[in-house]
Amino acid sequence: MPFLTSEQIKQYEEEGYVAPIDVLSKEEASEIRKEIELIEKKWPNELEGLGRNYIHLISPVFDKVCNNTKILDAVESLIGKNILICGTTLFVKNPNEKGFVSFHQDAKYIGLEPHNWVTAWVAITDANEENGCMRMWSGSHKNELQYHNQKFNENNLLTRGQTVENVPMNKTKPVILKAGQISLHHPKVVHGSGLNKSNDRRIGFVIQSYIGTNVKQILGKMYVQQARGEDAYKYHEHITRTKELMRKEEVEMKKKANKELSKIFYSGSQKIGKF
Repeated sequence: MPFLTSEQIKQYEEEGYVAPIDVLSKEEASEIRKEIELIEKKWPNELEGLGRNYIHLISPVFDKVCNNTKILDAVESLIGKNILICGTTLFVKNPNEKGFVSFHQDAKYIGLEPHNWVTAWVAITDANEENGCMRMWSGSHKNELQYHNQKFNENNLLTRGQTVENVPMNKTKPVILKAGQISLHHPKVVHGSGLNKSNDRRIGFVIQSYIGTNVKQILGKMYVQQARGEDAYKYHEHITRTKELMRKEEVEMKKKANKELSKIFYSGSQKIGKF
């Protein structure tokens, strides 16, 4: 049976997201944070800039999260049983820094069509209004893709600083999560997040995204892993799961995948950002 209830599926259909969903224990979330901080200590530049993407290719801990049965059950109830892992991103907001995520739609620049895909946002630490949790413009996924102003503004954690202007804040809702919980959101829902005003890091691990095997990449090339079911379409290059932290072959694959991802994110742009 699908992990999501009929009420949760209805929330996703009506609002463009569903949360919170219990997936990991606090202890499991804490172990994931330790993995991040281990990598930061031993390989200081590995997770900086573009390196925040595809961490699941170099870490068995993050690979395990991507293949978590509870997450896949929830995803299956939204996009079907044939599921590919398309990419991942770390969003870390350190205290006393001014990182934020402008309001945007994931589908705008990522090149995945049709929109039979979903993004999972995994809370590694608690996410709340004090430390800059996401806010969703409820129901905005029912409209077409909106114009995004490319600001490339400092401290924006998005590639182009892509921004949907004049978002009605009274129609947005905070996505408050405990460490180990996730949210799932639609490719077209408008969302963003503010500053971390707490005394601790706010860490989110984003599986961007789980895609149905019928989804093409129209802007470039992506490396995928089979999470569930079968891929009868073969639109993407399949790669194997990692079994060892920072193994040379996987580190090289991560670099290769990020190079292709950068081409996609900046397709048609005259300027390149730091992510």
